[in-house]
Amino acid sequence: MIPGFIISILTFPGVIVHEFAHMLFCKSRGVAVLDVCFFRIGNPCGYVMHEEPKDFASAFFISIGPFIINSLLCMIICFPALIPIRIFSVEDKVSYVLLWLGISIGMHAFPSTGDAASLLQQAKKSVSTYHPLAIISFPLVILIYIANALRFFWFDYIYGVAIGLGLPTYLLQHVL
Repeated sequence: MIPGFIISILTFPGVIVHEFAHMLFCKSRGVAVLDVCFFRIGNPCGYVMHEEPKDFASAFFISIGPFIINSLLCMIICFPALIPIRIFSVEDKVSYVLLWLGISIGMHAFPSTGDAASLLQQAKKSVSTYHPLAIISFPLVILIYIANALRFFWFDYIYGVAIGLGLPTYLLQHVL
């Protein structure tokens, strides 16, 4: 059993990108950011404090932003690292650093339970308007809670490896 703060230290790029994604979606949706901590040793290991979003779409994208950004960056960073390893059988140290970086970022893709609680609160307010994002938010919040509970079983690492190594490997073998 590895303590969570050690995992956070070893995967600090993912924490930083996670918080940056929250901030990016705040800024893009016109929501004022009050305070940001990209990384610290403690719980939480990062945070973005912002004003309450004025509409549900903003709340949705601010909460889900890390899943979008971290997942995409994980794939983008890992893909070129796999090419010399998988195609040319070249063991390149830079490729392994890129794989660590990509998987670290992918591991922190899932929104926190705090993000899920915030999204649920906003969805409850907006569901009466039949906003499509509000309707899909309820099962999404459940999935976020499940993903966070499964971190005990290294689900975040499995996800990072799956999208960082599995998807690019599949593409290299079947598409390219």
